[in-house]
Parts: sequence; C-alpha cells; structure tokens
Amino acid sequence: MTRFGRPWFDDEAGPLVRPYAVTRGRTLGSGRELDMLTLVVTRSSTVPLRRPEPEYPEILRLCHIPQSVAEVSAVLRLPLAVTKILVGDLINDGHLNFRAPAGADTGPLDLSMLRSVLDGIRKL
Repeated sequence: MTRFGRPWFDDEAGPLVRPYAVTRGRTLGSGRELDMLTLVVTRSSTVPLRRPEPEYPEILRLCHIPQSVAEVSAVLRLPLAVTKILVGDLINDGHLNFRAPAGADTGPLDLSMLRSVLDGIRKL
C-alpha cells in the first residue's frame, strides 16, 4: 500500500512499458539479422526521423560514436532482441550505418578454421 505523496513505483519495479509494446508486437527485425557485436553509427542524413517512439532518437544520440548493439541495449536497459529490432528499423530507414563483426562472414562450414582449431587443441 502506498502512502499519500509517495510514488507507487520505484526503480526496482522495472520499466512500465513491456518490451513487446516498444516493438509493436514484432519479434523479428525488418530483414537484417544483427549480431550483438555489430557496430552501428549515426549516419549524417537529412531524412527526418519518422518514428514517434522515444527509443529511436535515444539510439541515434548514443550512436554518434560507434557502439555495438549490445552496448546500445545495455544503455537503454532493453532486452537485446528488442534493441536489435529497433536498430534494424533505423538501419532500414537510412539513419544508421552498420558493420558486422570481423569473422561474421565465415559460415559454420568453414572447415579450414575448424581444422586449425582442432590442430591447436591437439598441440595442447
């Protein structure tokens, strides 16, 4: 029970808006599968921001210097999946540039890398 003049919530209660409301119920991004180590940086663009949610301008403000998607997620205190969707929206709208982490282009069938790892393990 709350007392008169005291707020009925506190920092421990967490956000008052659920993550699915921030993404409007979307669970998948707008076409790009972003890694948590993907670097994003604000692009100098004259295109106006057409999204009304407060998270979008905050992401653009944070990304004036390159940030990983994980760093943006931590600063915004949003789940990583939600942040990936929001960042993907800004990339598709032309507000952010992105760069995949080094080595992300090697697929799971890169046998030469697997052989090198196996050789290294055998040498131990």
